[in-house]
Amino acid sequence: MTVGVGEHIDPGSAEYDDARSVFNAMIDKRPAVIARCASAADVAAAIRHAREQGLEIAVRGGGHSVAGMSTTDGGLVVDLRAMSSVDVDVAARTVRVSGGATMSHLDRALEPHGLVAVGGRVSTTGVGGFTLGGGTGWLDRKFGLACDNLLSVELVTADGELVTASEDENSELFWALHGGGGNFGVATSLTFRVHELRSITACLLLWEPEAGEEVLRAYRDLIESGPDEASGGAIYLTGPPEEFVPEQLVGNLTLLVLVTFCGTEADARSFIAPLLALSPAAEVVMELPYAELQCMLDDPPGLRNYWSAEHLASFPDEAVSAFTGAVSGMLVPSSSQHVLFAAGGAAGRKNPTYPLPWRSAPWVAHPFAMWTDPEDDERAIGWTRAVRDAVRPWSTGAVYLNFIGDEGADRVRAGFGTHNWDRLVAVKREFDPENVFRLNHNVDPS
Repeated sequence: MTVGVGEHIDPGSAEYDDARSVFNAMIDKRPAVIARCASAADVAAAIRHAREQGLEIAVRGGGHSVAGMSTTDGGLVVDLRAMSSVDVDVAARTVRVSGGATMSHLDRALEPHGLVAVGGRVSTTGVGGFTLGGGTGWLDRKFGLACDNLLSVELVTADGELVTASEDENSELFWALHGGGGNFGVATSLTFRVHELRSITACLLLWEPEAGEEVLRAYRDLIESGPDEASGGAIYLTGPPEEFVPEQLVGNLTLLVLVTFCGTEADARSFIAPLLALSPAAEVVMELPYAELQCMLDDPPGLRNYWSAEHLASFPDEAVSAFTGAVSGMLVPSSSQHVLFAAGGAAGRKNPTYPLPWRSAPWVAHPFAMWTDPEDDERAIGWTRAVRDAVRPWSTGAVYLNFIGDEGADRVRAGFGTHNWDRLVAVKREFDPENVFRLNHNVDPS
């Protein structure tokens, strides 16, 4: 099968099984062809070919979609991984990123210049899908969401045309790309504003799980009264076999509090003094390059995944108790994580008109189940849903769609905001009236 001018992989190719695999091992789909694109022209040719042949189209950047939206059974995958270049303009404080680049490509390109872009919380995430969904990470309390720093996008449409979206060109499309995901085309390059940040301080503090309520209350109070420079998360996990982890926590349920601080180690230590006063079982406080922080908590590929989230309008003591109580069904030992992320700050104050109704929530509960044995599927999925149920009384009802799988049309509307829906549909009808790009949290033009 000939697909444009890029490399193509079909089920008879030796590399097919490797090329079709995605981050979530629960997803086992078999595309008819994988078009490994090296340019926007390749992307356009692949789209035209798929449409001529009546093939469903999936778009793959990092392959992290927990719902498996970056692949398809019997269709064509537009694989952007060969398009991973990053071009830094130090003088202008901007960076141009190709559509298949990961956070690691971006972070490592900026690091020599003492510059950072707002990224996620692991290095293997694809920049494109992350940003088009809004993009939240360790720096959004300081610099806003990833999409707040987006200056322009080059996009191949459902007709195979290359268009540019910015504040001055296709401005309604540009608005929709701030949270609307992959509904409107294939992003072949994105240009961002970047920021000077030579280093960041990471504070990792570990406790026995029984200390959870006291520690979480102190962490909540610290972040809510602290500066935008402070962020992080409280994470219940299985204690890893690392040198800094006490023997009694290895392989057992552990509470890890990560405070990230855009400042020196001395300033960070002063800030976290209330947490240090609670006698953590272990502590690691270190100033390091942002790119190193970004890969510190990388999740291993090849595991079964089921994620969800609730964005919390507040986190009172009753919510603390509900959150800590819900940890009881968590899979331990496993790579599962029971997470409370700090949000708000600059991300909550910027650009309220974008289709991101979740951005104002100061806290995010994110149950993140990861496991290996299919026999644990029901238990892992049940636990994830139980966490959502436990904290729902404090939920805003909105949700960051990059944090969830396929949870139905109501959750999609909650991700975009009902008040944004008609406007998103209008943009969809202009750029993809036949819903060619439907393997996403879909805005149906009909």
